[in-house]
Amino acid sequence: MGLTETAAPARVRIKICGITRPEDALAAARLGADAIGLVFFAGSPRAVSVNIAREITSVLPPFVSKVGLFVNAAPGEIKAILEDVTLDILQFHGDEDPGQCGRYSKPYIKTVRMQKTVDLNHIATRYSDAAALLLDTYVEGVRGGTGETFDWARIPADISKPVILAGGLTADNVAAAIQQVSPYAVDVSGGVESNKGIKDARKMAEFIQEVRRA
Repeated sequence: MGLTETAAPARVRIKICGITRPEDALAAARLGADAIGLVFFAGSPRAVSVNIAREITSVLPPFVSKVGLFVNAAPGEIKAILEDVTLDILQFHGDEDPGQCGRYSKPYIKTVRMQKTVDLNHIATRYSDAAALLLDTYVEGVRGGTGETFDWARIPADISKPVILAGGLTADNVAAAIQQVSPYAVDVSGGVESNKGIKDARKMAEFIQEVRRA
């Protein structure tokens, strides 16, 4: 590349979360997903057991990141899962402080539920060792998977951490979201499902296609 040429814009990464079946993980990977998410939270309709998580991770090809999602889990529980399931990245969706997130020698993502009082720049500073912040819709009593969007204009342009945008994304709105927010990645779960926890290959293909077009 010559000195006068500009680099191509970075590609927006795609995470398909709430995978509960090996065939869905394999379909997501074949369609071009960069990461899949496994939910280790009993309160979620998309929760997986250790045995199912092992089956899912075993079918994935190289270079598809395996993300484990936890909500205020005890350290012993997380360590036990890490002994049995190959995870590349941890995602903390509860009230975990930076010390709790960073103790497992794995890169981690901190989820921020976008309440009206959230100061993203402060959170980015507080979780300075996080690989990224995942921004999700706030609904009282619901830990993600709300199917609702939030006001993307609330995301500061100068935030110091990579942003993973979540919350109500579908093939119909993801291109607009990318154009407005310019996130590092997008995260989808319910927006590509035929039923809770059951991914729809056609919806995943449409979503990924829209991300690539944005």
